[in-house]
Amino acid sequence: MFVLDRHHTPLQPTSPARARKLLHQGRAVVVRHTPFVIRLKDRSADQSQVDGVEVGIDPGSKQTGIAVFTARNGNRRGLYAIELAHRGSRIRDALTRRGAYRRGRRTRNLRHREPRFSNRARRAGWLAPSLRHRVDTTVSWTTRLARWAPVRAVHVERVAFDTHAVSKGEALAGVDHRHGTLYGTEARAYLLAKWGKACAYCGTTGVPLNIDHIHPRSRGGSDRISNLCTACVPCNEGKSNQPVEDFLRQSPERLALVLAQAKAPLHDAAAVNATHWALWHALDAAFPTVRTASGSRTKWNRLRTGTPKSHTLDVLCVGELQAVDRAPARVLVVTATGRGSYSRTRTDKHGFPRLRLPRQKRFFGYQTGDLARAVVPTGKNTGTHTGRIAVRAGGSFDIRTARGLVQGIRHKRFRLLQRADGYAYANRPEGPTPSA
Repeated sequence: MFVLDRHHTPLQPTSPARARKLLHQGRAVVVRHTPFVIRLKDRSADQSQVDGVEVGIDPGSKQTGIAVFTARNGNRRGLYAIELAHRGSRIRDALTRRGAYRRGRRTRNLRHREPRFSNRARRAGWLAPSLRHRVDTTVSWTTRLARWAPVRAVHVERVAFDTHAVSKGEALAGVDHRHGTLYGTEARAYLLAKWGKACAYCGTTGVPLNIDHIHPRSRGGSDRISNLCTACVPCNEGKSNQPVEDFLRQSPERLALVLAQAKAPLHDAAAVNATHWALWHALDAAFPTVRTASGSRTKWNRLRTGTPKSHTLDVLCVGELQAVDRAPARVLVVTATGRGSYSRTRTDKHGFPRLRLPRQKRFFGYQTGDLARAVVPTGKNTGTHTGRIAVRAGGSFDIRTARGLVQGIRHKRFRLLQRADGYAYANRPEGPTPSA
């Protein structure tokens, strides 16, 4: 649990049992419910021993792992873990939909406006909104943690390869992949990630893999990255210079997968590679000590220490360390939901308004997404309900709790616990998660 002193200066985090004892004794008050933060009423930072903590970040396309830990003599002890789920895909879809509406309106017989070209310039370092969102939310949560805990250093993982360089056909033109692992481009790292570190032809994993031409060079195949795949030694020798259609004639399903995967770009890896420099610069400007490490070192540390694979456990293995003494048992899952829409209308399939929304978002002092507790003494909803609420202009609110949705509770029964901040929260046990 995070602890602040009487002047809101962060102190060393404490255990849940210690926090409950301080609250029960009246020595502390609750500042925030999720994440849970308390403030001591009778203690200041100069009266306390503050050793400091460190924050680790494992950037991802869909989720980013963040961990708070202490480090002593190379040994790390995990205190808090957060899995931050981005909404970059939703932003991308919204922009694509908006663009489709605009293109549709240009072709209709509507009022004419003169074209504008003076607002087309993009500043240096510009990122698409869906990518900028990943940087902003990660930096926002890192600075939030710095307000609740005495952060001394930040560790962030770099990516393993540059997908922009290897995905362009001209980048590999004239480059022979047999010259070495990093000759000209990091083609091998790209292909290992693209094909899941498995043989493209038989799916075998955990064996040495070669780089093979899907369409043989002797039959006109190119050295472009889209014509390369990983293959185990038996498949590479068995295929030789056969066309892939002949080699996999007996496995039409595997042939279809190989041909489809050969054309599939690494969207998630490309998103991470596009944002890692912007994230590093933003963190470096906000914190005095920012250390970077490669993904290969993180994997090596994880295998050496026997740490399971997950976003939040990977963070404990970023950079230089000797061992991981302890990992948090539970993870706070933070999902970026946004703060609603500026638009006060809903559109039809052509982009024209079909429904008008209220001009305000707050009713009776509450807003959709607020964390509140409702105490209902009688009726079908009798009991105490805690969760996120959905407000209505009529004063009858809905609340989503851990047990499900409860509808039709009057606003007078609610007590506000925490204002909506653009994120949804949930807890889960620590465990393996899919990579992003």
